[in-house]
Amino acid sequence: MKRRHCLVLLMIAIMAAATLPVHGEQPLTAGMSLAWLMEGNSRYLQGLNNPDLSPERRESLAVAQHPFAVIVGCSDSRIPPEHIFDQGLGDLFVIRLAGNVVDTLALGSVEYAIAELGVPLVVVLGHEGCGAVKASVRSLLDEAEAGGHIADLLDLIKPSAESVLQSFAGTRAELYERVADANITAVIGQLLQSEIIQQGAEEGVLSIVGAKYSLGGEVTFFGE
Repeated sequence: MKRRHCLVLLMIAIMAAATLPVHGEQPLTAGMSLAWLMEGNSRYLQGLNNPDLSPERRESLAVAQHPFAVIVGCSDSRIPPEHIFDQGLGDLFVIRLAGNVVDTLALGSVEYAIAELGVPLVVVLGHEGCGAVKASVRSLLDEAEAGGHIADLLDLIKPSAESVLQSFAGTRAELYERVADANITAVIGQLLQSEIIQQGAEEGVLSIVGAKYSLGGEVTFFGE
């Protein structure tokens, strides 16, 4: 993760925060969406969570949904996106697979949110201490084979692990986190292979950013 990218994203979000629309309004920009997520995580860290789960909100969503961000995240039970970003019903379009990986079905879900719902921001959300990442690294270093379809999942992370292992010299714990970071970047690259996503990015109506959740609660955003 590059500190300069974090600072640039923070500046964009701060500038956008001054003109945030009411939830459900369209159109949103990626900067506004990012500001909402940053503000929500700040509330979460302070224990000020107050997501809109009201009957009125449910009633309004029966007509249509207008999520402002797609979250491609890990299935880990400790990282529910709606909670860590303090968002309510209809706010986030969430796709979760262990290791925050994407297959064709997950990719199709992201494309749907962009093409049909007009979502302007996609966040690939990894996290500290990811079990799927650890298992993928162990499968390479310790020759620990996984059973069933878990092996298929780990195969999606292995290219990132192999890339990091080529030049890494550190502790196993540091290795896990480095691979988790590389996997976030790799998933962004995979998303950009989609014609729908690539077109949105080229036209400037869609931004894709990486983010990482620390188990202490803070989300760090980095790079497009």
